[in-house]
Parts: sequence; structure tokens; C-alpha cells
Amino acid sequence: MAVELCLLLLLFCGSTISEVQPIYKPPPGTLDFGFVPSKTYDTGAYHEPGSIGILFKIVHAFLYLVQPNSFPQDLIRKVAQQQLGKTQGDYQKAIYYEIGFIVSAALGLLFILLLPLVGLCFCMCRCCDNCGGEMHQRQKKNADCQRSCFATFLFVASLIISVGVLCAYAANQHLTNQVRGAKKLVNSNFKDLKIFLNDTPAQIDYLVSQYNTAKDKALSDLNNVGPVLGTRVQEQLGKEVRPALDAALTMAGAIRETKEALENVSVSVEVLQEGTERLHANLTDVKTHLSNTLNDSACNAAQAASTCNIIRNSLSQLNVNANFSGLPGVSSQLAKVNDVLKIDLSSLVQKGYAAFNDTPDLVVNQTRNILSDIKSVLESIGSNITTFTKALPVQKILDDLMVYLTQSEAYVQDYFPLVEQYDFYRWLGCLILCCMLVLILVFYYLGLLCGTCGYDKHASPTTRGCISNTGGNFLMAGVGFSFLFSWVLMTVVVLTFVTGGNVEKLVCEPFEDKNLFKVLDTPYLLNQQWKNYLAGILFKNPNVNLTFEKVYSDCKENKGIYTSLHLEYLFNINEFLNISMYTEDVALKIEHIQINLSKIILLDEIGKENLLNFSSSGIDGIDFSAYLTEINKSVTKVDLLSFANDLEARADQLPKGALENALKGHANSIRMIHNQQVVPLEQAMSTLNQSIRLLKKTSSELMVKVKNVISAVNAAQFLINNNASQVIVQETKKYMDTIVGYFEQYTEWVKESIAMEVAACKPIANVIDTAVDIFLCSYITDSVNTFWFGLGGSSMFLIPAIIFAVKLSKYYRRMDTEDVYDDSVEQW
Repeated sequence: MAVELCLLLLLFCGSTISEVQPIYKPPPGTLDFGFVPSKTYDTGAYHEPGSIGILFKIVHAFLYLVQPNSFPQDLIRKVAQQQLGKTQGDYQKAIYYEIGFIVSAALGLLFILLLPLVGLCFCMCRCCDNCGGEMHQRQKKNADCQRSCFATFLFVASLIISVGVLCAYAANQHLTNQVRGAKKLVNSNFKDLKIFLNDTPAQIDYLVSQYNTAKDKALSDLNNVGPVLGTRVQEQLGKEVRPALDAALTMAGAIRETKEALENVSVSVEVLQEGTERLHANLTDVKTHLSNTLNDSACNAAQAASTCNIIRNSLSQLNVNANFSGLPGVSSQLAKVNDVLKIDLSSLVQKGYAAFNDTPDLVVNQTRNILSDIKSVLESIGSNITTFTKALPVQKILDDLMVYLTQSEAYVQDYFPLVEQYDFYRWLGCLILCCMLVLILVFYYLGLLCGTCGYDKHASPTTRGCISNTGGNFLMAGVGFSFLFSWVLMTVVVLTFVTGGNVEKLVCEPFEDKNLFKVLDTPYLLNQQWKNYLAGILFKNPNVNLTFEKVYSDCKENKGIYTSLHLEYLFNINEFLNISMYTEDVALKIEHIQINLSKIILLDEIGKENLLNFSSSGIDGIDFSAYLTEINKSVTKVDLLSFANDLEARADQLPKGALENALKGHANSIRMIHNQQVVPLEQAMSTLNQSIRLLKKTSSELMVKVKNVISAVNAAQFLINNNASQVIVQETKKYMDTIVGYFEQYTEWVKESIAMEVAACKPIANVIDTAVDIFLCSYITDSVNTFWFGLGGSSMFLIPAIIFAVKLSKYYRRMDTEDVYDDSVEQW
């Protein structure tokens, strides 16, 4: 009843699951659902025996020697199916498997039967003064050696018996200690089962509440539909729109640069024309003055004539080289460009940018109604989950389970003192058995002590002392009690050996390596009509592949009970609450989103006309070659600085005087002309060069460039007006998949949580481990096996102890007669 109620409780986990089949699922943002609340179970289903574990291992090794055969799965199955013996050779296999126990038990039975009989015969024989009963001892030459050997052998046998008694006592006390401490372990198991029950509804509530995480994320995206969907649409359209607007904006910048370049050309040409005229006049004056200086009589002197002639011949170089007066003007082109600039094309393009950047706002405005419907659907899903949660009788099931568990715990607590009482009786009985051996050992040890201490080798057998005689009597008392108690001890040993050994071999070892589960999972074993017994009990469907081994292993790994018991066959969580129905509604409503972007105007007709006017401004008709030809020339035919330096150097070759000073004065004048006129002209030529080259570059295929810009803008506008719907559909679908993906993440998380975390059935595996592995095997079986091992070993060594004690007592007891000279072998 408790199992079924527990299963019904755990089925409630399915109320938060559905299965969604995604058509297309881009990786959405990963949601953090946190960790399912769970408490740590206290029970550690593992027993560490401590120092006595060494004895347990020795006993296990002994049992392996007695019974080394593997677990007989086939025989156990036939026994369970009551078919043992129907197949020829079954009994032979059983005997072969149990041969070690059979032989050992037979030897024990032989011991039980023969030893009392031998004791009886021995006593009767001694009463007839035979078998050593005659109080006469013949003296032998090796009597001292025999006495010492007998004493030593008896002492060793007594020591071995003592070790066996200690092992048996330790095992007896260990079992009692474990039974006394078992209450804590039992309480720990009950505590874990209560945690198991109490945590399950909290875990279910947590799974249900985490729906809000997916819902809130979806609502957040819906509330930000502009930045999310609008931005996606804008990014896709922007792949064509932005390059077109960028090209138009670049062309607007080119128009302004063209105007600046035309103005620079116009100003630079005017400056160059005026400057070259003034430079020409100044150079003419310099040449005139130099000629007059060179016509001076001082140049006729022999030392100056050649220098003056060289200077006179170089005067022709002092002329202007470039001629800017013949360059065509650009005033008409400048006027047309100024007309073009009367319309601010950049402003028009920026308006296009602004209109396109308003796409998210357009999406928000045009999806208000649909988004409110979607939010209503999401709220209805949460309401349905909450309503269903309240409708289930979870608390009633939990109360019933808790009552059953509490009653079970009370039952255990009430009967635990009785268990302890019965264990006390068991402990007392085992202690009495140990005391039987202890009594025998006391007689042997006292006999050895008194006999050894009171023995006088100078005394004859008839004159031995009282202490020595008492030692011999103690030894014979030990022999008598050995005959009296041995059969009782061996009877207990045989019974516990056969029982404990088979429990170890047929239960504990196969439980540890899970062979026992394989037997239990045999089809049609426990019920001839059911293939799988556990599935038949739980689901009334024995064809479900549910095995004891799989359930135990899953619970051992602390998996959820839904996974461990394959409860999907009883209650399919994927079908119970079909969230896919709601997500389909969400998907349909998102697919019906219609966004109209036709109000976006990238560039109006005025802007396009403005571009066409710029292309027909005539800058491509400028004679750039004429400009570049003059620009590439130097301002003067000769570098004036070099000419001035050369003139000054030649003046230094002349005799000191007025001629030299006059030539140096002319050299300084030439330098002044270079600095004041040539340098500004070179700067103006540089400006003109840059402007002309810019105009040449801009005018190159200007009409084609403008048409390409207009075509790109028209294509982008056509995309917005006609093909944007396709882009919107694609991006809307991706947006829809993102929203649905949040709920798919939620359902997958719930599935995984139910499989691994919700109602983790570790306590169930712990109960099994506690009952079988710890209580039955570690506490009881190991202790019982160690008890019979110690007790049996001690009992077996009673036989040599009896022999040595009887032989040794002859040397300690006072004889009635003696024969000093007879060396023959004593017959008894």
C-alpha cells in the first residue's frame, strides 16, 4: 500500500512536463532554473567492522575453501519454481555445490556421535582399571621427555582453544554491540524516508514555480519586441539599406569636397596668374641691374673678364617657367555645384537613416494587439499548472504515507526492546557455550600449573606431592568435562555453520555482486504468468522491462524514482500536460505578426534629382591635362636660391671692390624674390595640384557612380516596400523559435530534474542495504560465522587436548603401585 501511494505521489511530477517538437531551434539564451531543493540523507549504508574485520576475512577465506563454487543461479531458479529434480542431474549439481558443507557437516555429526560414545567407553574402560585407569606407572628412561612433550602439546592445544574462545566471544559481543547500536541506524533510515516524503512536494512546487522563469524571460522578450524582433529585421534589411545610404552620404560629402576643390582651383589660378606676372617683372629688373653691373669697366680687367662673361651668359635663366594665364576657368562648374548644394543632400540622407532606425518602434506599434494575446496565453499556462497543482490530493497522499511510516517506526520502536531482550538471551546462551570451553581450559591450565609446579622428579610415583596429584586430577576433570560438553558445542557449531555458511554463500555474496538480483529478475520465476514480476506488481503489465537490479542500481545512484521505476509506463509525463498545445498557439500568433515598413523613405526624389544635377555639373569636362602640365613645371627656369648662391660664389672670385659688393647685393635680391614670391607660388601650386587631382578622381565616371548610388537606394527602397515581408517572416520565425525555446528548455530541465533529482530514491536503496548488507550479512551472518569458526576450532582441538591431558595426568597423579625397572611400553 505504501509503495502504491508513494508512486501516486511521484506521478504528480508529470504535471509540469510536456514534449515540444521544435521545427527549427536556434540556440536561445540559456535559462538558469537553479537547483532543485534537496536535503542530504544521513544514512550511510556502509558498515566498517573495525579490527574484528580481520576475523571476518579469515572466515570468508575458510568458507571459500569449503565452498569455492560460483553462485548456482540455475539451481536457485529451479528451487523457486519448484522444478528441482525434474531434470536429470539437478540433485547431483546441488550436492556438488554443497559438497563442502555436506562433508564438513558429516564430520561434525560424526564428532557429535562418536565423541560422547568414546567418552563413555573410555570411562567404563578406566573403571575396569584399563585404559590408564590402573593406578600404577611403570618407570621409563625417557619419562621426563615424554612428560615435557605432553605438557607442551597440551599447553599449545589449550592456547589454540583459548584463541578460538576469544574469537567466539568477540563475535558474540560484536553482534550484541551492533544490535544495540542498530537503533540509531534504523532511526536514520526512518528519518531519511521522512525527508524523502517531506521534500517531494517542495521539489514539485519548485518545478512548477520555475515555469515563471521561462514565462518571465518570454515576457521580457515580448515587452522588448522592438529591440529583439525589430532589431533583427533591421539588421537583415540593413545589409542592403545601410550600404546604399552610406553611398548616398558619401556622395553628399563628395559634392561638398568638389565645391571646396573648385573654389581652391579658382583662387589658386588667380593667385598664380598674378604672382607669375609680378615675379616676371621683378626678375626682369634683376636681370637689367645685373647687366648694368656687368657692363662696368671693372669687368674688363683680366681677372674678372671670364667670371663676368659666365654670369652674363646665365642671365637668360632668370625667367618664369610656368604659364598659368592660359588655363581654363572653372567658374561655370562652381556655379552649378553651388546650385546643387542649395539642397542639403546630407540632411535628406540622415532623414532616411532616421526613418530606417525607427524600425523597432514600428514593430512595437504594429504588434501591440498580438503581443497582448500572447501574454494572455502564457498567463493561462501558468494558471492551468497552478490549478492542476491545487486539484491533486497531494497532501492527503503524503499524510497517508506519513501515517504509515510513523506507524511502522512506532512498531519498530515498540519491538526493539524485545529484540534486545532476545539478543540478550542469545548472548547469554553463546556466553554459556564459551564458558563451557573456559571451564575446560581452567581445568587444563590449573592442571598444567599445579602439575608443573608440584612435580618432584626425585619423588616416586607413589610418593608424589599433593599439588602434583591435584594437577593430575584437574587434567582428568578437564577431560571429563570435554566429553560432556563437546557434543553440545559441536551441535551448535554444525547448525550455525550450515546456516551461516549458506546464508553467506547464497545471499550475502550474490547480493554484493548483484547475482541475486539476476535470479529475482528471471522471467516467470516468482509468478509463472508474469515475465517481469516487479512490473506486474507495479503496473499490472508484466511485459514492461523493469528489473530489481536496475531499480536497485538507479536508487543506489540516487536517481529519481520516476526514472528508477520507469513510471512512464504508468503515467507518461510527456502527455499529461501538453504544453505543445499552448506553444502552438504562441507560434501561430507570432506567425500572424504583420509589419508594414512602407512608410520608410530612404531618399526622396529631390535627393535623387540633386545627385543627377551633380553628375551634370560639368566637372568631368575640365581640362585636367592642361592644369597638370603647368603644375608639374617649376615656377622659374632655374632655382633662384642655387642661382643666388652661385652668383655669390663667383663674386668671391673677383678682386675686392665695388663689383664684388654689387654682385653680392644682386644675389641677396634674388634670394628675397625667392622667399617672398616663389615660395608662396609653390604653395599655391601644391593646393592647385591637390584640388585638380581630387576633381579628376571625383569626375572619373561620375555619371556611373551617381547612377549606381541611385540604383542602390532604389533597390533598398524596393526591398523595404516589396520584399521586407519575406525578411520579416524569416526573422519572426526565428523570434518565435526563441520564445518557444524558453519553454523547451523548461520542459527539458523538468524532465532531467524528475529523472535525477526529484524524489531521489537513495533512501529505498539504503533500506535494502541496511536490511540485507548490514543487518543480515555484516551484523548477523559475519558474527555468527565467526562465532562457529572460533567455537568449532576450539571444539576440534579438544580431541588432542583430551589425549595429551590423559597421558600427562599419569605423570602428575599419585600412583598406588610402581615398577621402577620395567621399561616396556605402557598399555592402556
